[in-house]
Amino acid sequence: MSERIQLPRARNRGAAAAPGAFDDDATLHAMGYPRKLTRRFKAFDNFAISFTIINIISGIFSSFGFGMNAGGPRILVFGWIGVSVMVLFVGAAMGEVASAYPTSGALYFSAGKLARRHKGAWSWYTGWLNFVGQVGGTAATGYAAATFIQAFIALQWSDYRPTAHQTVLITALIIVLQGLANTFTVQLVAVLNRISVWWLLIGMVVIVTALIAVPGDHRPASFVTHFANNTGFTSGLYGGLLGLLVTSWTFTGFDGSFHMSEETVQATVNAPRGIVRAIGYSAITGLILMLALVYSIRDYAHVASTDAPPVQILIDALGLGTAKALLLIVIGAMLFCGLANLTSNTRQIFAFSRDGAMPGSRWWHSVSPRTRTPVKAVWLAVACSLALILPGWWSHTAFTAIVSVNVVGLFLAYAVPILLRLRLGDEFQRGPWHLGRWSRPVGVVAVTWIALSSILFMLPQASPITADSFNYAPIALGVVLLVATVWWFATARRRFQGPVSYGRPDEVAAMDLI
Repeated sequence: MSERIQLPRARNRGAAAAPGAFDDDATLHAMGYPRKLTRRFKAFDNFAISFTIINIISGIFSSFGFGMNAGGPRILVFGWIGVSVMVLFVGAAMGEVASAYPTSGALYFSAGKLARRHKGAWSWYTGWLNFVGQVGGTAATGYAAATFIQAFIALQWSDYRPTAHQTVLITALIIVLQGLANTFTVQLVAVLNRISVWWLLIGMVVIVTALIAVPGDHRPASFVTHFANNTGFTSGLYGGLLGLLVTSWTFTGFDGSFHMSEETVQATVNAPRGIVRAIGYSAITGLILMLALVYSIRDYAHVASTDAPPVQILIDALGLGTAKALLLIVIGAMLFCGLANLTSNTRQIFAFSRDGAMPGSRWWHSVSPRTRTPVKAVWLAVACSLALILPGWWSHTAFTAIVSVNVVGLFLAYAVPILLRLRLGDEFQRGPWHLGRWSRPVGVVAVTWIALSSILFMLPQASPITADSFNYAPIALGVVLLVATVWWFATARRRFQGPVSYGRPDEVAAMDLI
């Protein structure tokens, strides 16, 4: 195992070194890995991957209806503000870890390095939670896009009736096309992610402007305090707490900047900055979009009872023609989100298999000599996502049960390296981007919030509790952890000891792909 890299400490919180002060390849070599991927992601590109995966348009439009029934405008707006701040704590704590360990392995790699004991076990569970969460995210985003595509088709042709089979087929087509895009060069993915940022920002401005300028009247300012609890539970507090999940659902996937570290220039600074900036900009732009939708609601009870409340808001406020045009912006945002999510998923698979933690590891961490991308890992991610959407052919509930572990799996994977970093205290060797004396309080808040939000995700979300309304997230998570545990004690603990080193820095430097 190579010695831990020691980078110069910046004097101020979040301070960055001058351009060129750090050698990305030397950093990677010191962690025991040769360079196999091309560094073509600049600071903006790294930010773009997380900003696109968070994707305020996709997140808000797909979960707004749940929030209307679980707390209403009061929770949608103030819950957005509060949860955004909590997620910013999580992102800042993760950014500090990313600066110290800028690798594609990201969460599982840093967990293995930060643990004092049982390094292999910490790394193993973190990696599999991250893997399952990301696969679930790719599947869920594709499924949401397919749902909104069919909503658009139904608006265009009134005799069209969406079915579960059609949704699965459209989702499969979307994921395969995103796989093809990721098969080509890193440069193509970077360009698409740059486009996605402007698609999201301009799209948000267009939607908000239309909702402000076109309707003749809006809800009064006091409407933001309106509370609604249509969850079926008598406790308004419980209903409101469930409404916080709207924001939590949206703010996932910002570990994408971490996973792209080996393809980012000056990654020790640009990766953590990408994480924090993506969360911050998403919080601000998302609040603006949320307010525009809330104040444009006409008949609250009618809108809340529809299959796609945000679409109904657009129709009521702007008319059918304009609503259809804006729906295309929403669909585009979801497609970009899925593409970025698959890219991040692929890099996690590449790194996890590089350390021998996946079946057929030698196969999955190979890199195409022509495109310099982990093409086989791309198609493993595609295949796993397709496997997750398959139950939707027979049962929407079954599909929801599987992808619901997306958020819980990801945030638990986020919590592990942050918790282990807290346990290390002053022994933690910081990178150039760090939180200084605020490191411990920020980390404590981050871990506490992840614990509380994970509990919320596993509680019942509708009453009465039936086979269709039951929250299968704890069962799905339990199955994942059970399989990982059985696998660990059966074989993995004897062959997987955590992140591996390919040799001394000079040795791994000779292994670089030119």
